[in-house]
Amino acid sequence: MSEFTVNSTVCDFVHKVRGVKDGKTIIVDIETPCEKIKKISHMEVPMMEILDIKNNYVIDRAHEAGCSANCLVPCAVINLCRMEAGFLAKSLVKKSGGLSIEFDEV
Repeated sequence: MSEFTVNSTVCDFVHKVRGVKDGKTIIVDIETPCEKIKKISHMEVPMMEILDIKNNYVIDRAHEAGCSANCLVPCAVINLCRMEAGFLAKSLVKKSGGLSIEFDEV
């Protein structure tokens, strides 16, 4: 099982993303205060549909839910799925400490 916390400071939401591999799918659950993310808060993601950004199960569900292009949750879900599927090393993720976007002065 993997677990991520997503701090969406632009929209001021914190999301808890959890996932576990179950055969050829990743079961993803998201605790969130966001109404759009609630629409995708439980997904059974096919492992082979997370490899490409264009034909991607998670991105398709986020699009259907009306998520904005700057939402960090779909990216976190994809990373979690890749980690659970063995396409991304858990040791690398642990070593990196996380992902971030820092806005420079506008």
